[in-house]
Amino acid sequence: MLTRASPSLKALVVRSARGLGFHLVRVTTAEPMPEHERIARERVRQGCMEGMPWFTEGRAELGSNPQALLPGARSIIVVGVDYLPHEEGPASAPGSAVGRVARYAPWSDYHGAMKERLRALVRAVERHLGRPVRSRVFVDDSPLLERAVAERAGLGWFGKNTNILTPTHGSWVFLGAVITDLELEPDGPLKKSCGSCIRCIPACPTGAIVAPYVIDATRCISYLTIECRGPIPRHLRPLVGDWLFGCDICQEVCPVNRDLPSPAPTGVSSPLRRTGFSALELVPLLSMTEEEFRKRFRDSPVRRAKRVGLQRNACVVLGNLGDRTALPALGRVLREGEPLVRGHAAWALGRLGGAQAARLLQAALAQESDPWVREEICVAVEGMAAEAVDCQGERAYPGTGVAAKHACL
Repeated sequence: MLTRASPSLKALVVRSARGLGFHLVRVTTAEPMPEHERIARERVRQGCMEGMPWFTEGRAELGSNPQALLPGARSIIVVGVDYLPHEEGPASAPGSAVGRVARYAPWSDYHGAMKERLRALVRAVERHLGRPVRSRVFVDDSPLLERAVAERAGLGWFGKNTNILTPTHGSWVFLGAVITDLELEPDGPLKKSCGSCIRCIPACPTGAIVAPYVIDATRCISYLTIECRGPIPRHLRPLVGDWLFGCDICQEVCPVNRDLPSPAPTGVSSPLRRTGFSALELVPLLSMTEEEFRKRFRDSPVRRAKRVGLQRNACVVLGNLGDRTALPALGRVLREGEPLVRGHAAWALGRLGGAQAARLLQAALAQESDPWVREEICVAVEGMAAEAVDCQGERAYPGTGVAAKHACL
């Protein structure tokens, strides 16, 4: 039987984890992380976590103390799975309006797949030891501060965009962890940092990286398009650009993520699989039913946004793309969609402008009863009115009911 804290036991863990498809494997202790608890509490107090009611100071306290998550814990096994596609998925139909999705979205949902293989890792260790092992598995949906654990284990270091940067896979990794009562030889943290580089900070369109290592989640495009359940703030909608689900900008500009080494073939299957898209056509999303949404995204992270949220996002992206062929679809959803989608469709029509958009907005206003949607329609109409004049101060959209407010000087 292998003894606790023996090098051979750790070698078994690492070998088994890699055999199960984990690209990165490190080990750290189960000691508390008071500094990370302090930082997490501070972010909550600063309002950086507003809109995510589950992220509380109590959660920060729990997630920074592995012993509270598994009494008697001695070690934490930290793993990473590379999700950077080395072959792009199929392109969308030529000429169609598409929205970008974060690079992890085309993969199958990583939560369940990684948890299943982490449990298989525990079972493999139990078979070799001939006894049960107390353990608890974590993959991005629990209090454990996984990035802090990954940093301490030397799997990577914190980038100024708060992502963990690894030497071999950059920040394109999913993280997972197993807290266990096994006593394993710990790895040390890496002696690396971002140095003076701040490329990610000015690159963020919404200014969500308010300082090095500080994210205001309420401004982050990933939060706005995935976690946010209400309206996207009006002043941020143009800054969302063509991002339909998530955002990769702060990772794309990171020098660590450039010129990464090509992955060596391992002969071991990844826990993940590609689901078949690298972008999504926008107009079909607007008419998607709940059943169609569940079927299309049943094993995709995209389902996290919910159908209504994805349709909301599609309206915003269509407004930003300026594709006027989307006017009929936006007009239809303005009449028939859920209130959250109707309000964003009104905003998109106002952005697209023109006589047809004006008529659709006026017709919708005549029948709309939801106060917030009416407000969105009125704001869209007023915005068009401010521009709906020619240089003689005449209405540019005669017969639409859009009155010009300002004449050209």
